Amino acid sequence: MARKTKCCRLNALEISLLVLFLLMTAVSVGLITVLALKLDSEKQEATPTPEEPIPTVNPPENNYLIGVGRADCTGPVADLPMMGYANTMQTARGIHTRLFSRAFIVDDGSKRVVFVTADIGMVSQRLRLEVLQALKAKYGDLYRQDNVIMSGTHTHSGVGGYFQYTLFMITSKGYIKPSIQAIVSGIVRSIDVAHRNLRPGRIFINKGQLVDSNLNRSPHSYMNNPEEERNRYESTTDKQIVIMKFTDLDGDGMGLLSWFAVHPVSMNNTNRMISSDNLGYASYAFEQEKNIGFLPGQGPFVAGFSSSNLGDSSPNIRGPVCMNTGEKCDYLNSSCPVGGKKACIAFGPGEDMFESTRIIGENMYKKAKELYSSATHELHGPVYAAHQWVNMTDETVPFNSTHTARTCKPALGHSFAAGTTDGGGEFDFTQGDTDGDPFWDGIRDAIVGPPSNETTACHEPKPILFSTGEMDSPLPWHPAIVDVQIITVGSLAIVAVPGEFTTMSGRRIREAVKKELEVTESFTNAEVVVAGLCNIYTHYITTYEEYQIQRYEGASTIFGPHTLSAYIQRYRGLAKAIAHGTIGELAKGPEPPFFDEDKLFNQVKDPVADVAPVDTTFGDVVEQVNPVCKVGEIASVTFVAGNPRHSGDIRDTTFVTVERFHNDTNSWEIVHTDASWETRFHWIKGLGGRSQSKVEWHIPLTAQIGTYRIQHFGHFKDNSNITTPYVGTSDAFKVTKSFYYY
Repeated sequence: MARKTKCCRLNALEISLLVLFLLMTAVSVGLITVLALKLDSEKQEATPTPEEPIPTVNPPENNYLIGVGRADCTGPVADLPMMGYANTMQTARGIHTRLFSRAFIVDDGSKRVVFVTADIGMVSQRLRLEVLQALKAKYGDLYRQDNVIMSGTHTHSGVGGYFQYTLFMITSKGYIKPSIQAIVSGIVRSIDVAHRNLRPGRIFINKGQLVDSNLNRSPHSYMNNPEEERNRYESTTDKQIVIMKFTDLDGDGMGLLSWFAVHPVSMNNTNRMISSDNLGYASYAFEQEKNIGFLPGQGPFVAGFSSSNLGDSSPNIRGPVCMNTGEKCDYLNSSCPVGGKKACIAFGPGEDMFESTRIIGENMYKKAKELYSSATHELHGPVYAAHQWVNMTDETVPFNSTHTARTCKPALGHSFAAGTTDGGGEFDFTQGDTDGDPFWDGIRDAIVGPPSNETTACHEPKPILFSTGEMDSPLPWHPAIVDVQIITVGSLAIVAVPGEFTTMSGRRIREAVKKELEVTESFTNAEVVVAGLCNIYTHYITTYEEYQIQRYEGASTIFGPHTLSAYIQRYRGLAKAIAHGTIGELAKGPEPPFFDEDKLFNQVKDPVADVAPVDTTFGDVVEQVNPVCKVGEIASVTFVAGNPRHSGDIRDTTFVTVERFHNDTNSWEIVHTDASWETRFHWIKGLGGRSQSKVEWHIPLTAQIGTYRIQHFGHFKDNSNITTPYVGTSDAFKVTKSFYYY
């Protein structure tokens, strides 16, 4: 997941953190954190598909204008820390799938709203502000902080480097310009594509239950919620999936937008390839079915699968077990008698992380396809957008006429460093710790100082590991100013939340918003969805009752035990303003900071010059592909390669093609790129500038028999800093149904 905070003098802090980092290698999801310092809009005509029902109702006169767009936002894929597990040792080494931003614009004739879902860990405040700056420069006041929602899918297999707060900069080795530029450009371009292709259309919504796709990873915390509340629900995780179906006036499909609560951690913390994980696979599968004849990332139909209240919702549905014994882990703290928490690991439905990713993604895709085909509930009515900035360190929540509570300055608890069963931390930190540890507290006090008495009391029963709200060097370690935002389309409300709400937290906020909206007739039977990881990242948001248990999620609820109550209060205010037409009376709130770029540090070194082994050149084949491969096997070839970072901006390009030979035209046709599920691009880093690229094609059972080749594209940089492109080509090889192909 991610972290943030404040501090003292930069040089002293860096030295102290480096020394401590040597003492404790690769600390978990947070300890490390402090201790270690184009897709052009190709013809956007919609492609009709057989299963889409032609609308039987005449379109209303007040149609929506609808635009959908998609753009590549893949950044550097080599040697940069990945964002999600907060492990600086987990650096990118290739591509499993590319990352895309998907934008959906709805205009009612007088007002416009935009929802963006991007294949990234989360939307940071810095990222949002840079995107809004770019949109303002291009469109003036058309796209603003109040009518644009940006949501991250929460894949843990994208690169970091797009934050401005110290804690996150530490875990991703700083503010990395090529990384954030790729995401900003990708998001802006997806909106550009949607904007250029606005046309009259219709919107339908549908919802259903999706089972066997998520599991509560902190059941002990969940069970601390009131019994009468728990009894209202059949499951400890949300099984509901909600979809929006976008069509033109002829009923031809334009796009789909979906929300389901599951963590994209099917790709675990041993993965080194950029990947969109399970939500990305669902988008990939839906778009491939709709965009017949197009390569991945191309074609007019856009399918966005977005995050929701996934805080305690894991895709590893076989649950956690002790690796060394096969027994169940301890229920309270997710540890094992031998091996502790490191031995307690949760597993997905597949035999490996790739198969688990596909299975969970396919489950979402199939259910969304079913709901899309049967959607008949059409949305009508205006669109609205309400937004405020809130100082979450100083919110007062009234409980009754005599009692109030307040939020706290940010702080992370000891169990934050324990990690989860989806990715454990280091050392002897455990989940469910309400006592703390004098040993680690002593190290903390020596390095960054103890928390104040006020903050300690405010966060009880959390034993504070890092009082990030009281640390501000070289920059604040955590944000204080947070976005709260709701957009509505007809009777559908999208609640954009700034972090990872747990299952019950999401249920409470949906219920509160629905109640406020339904006081007016236009929002009768309102549908409310929670869109996760939007606009700024503030870790987790548990219920007050879950917070008392102090598992990972509670320890990572940075604004204290009353965080959820404060958010509910604010989102109810937004919903009330929408329902009563008083959005213009909402206070704007204190604007967040935008720190000068020269104050943001970067610890990532430029890659060295590339070196090819003696008697070879870049693109030469080191290990040749087999001359004959059966469907279901892996065709693999290894090339002399340059560092992928020397290829610069890699959006709308590919490092890999799989090509099929056509005898009738004597030409090669590209059938797969590095955006394809079937390909894997591994960059193998050697010594002294030497490296190799290994390309795998996992040949699907549906592959046509014939002659194929694999090509690899890259760039190498010489000692004069001159960058030169190269191409490597494998031998031609046969793909057969069996080895008896003659």
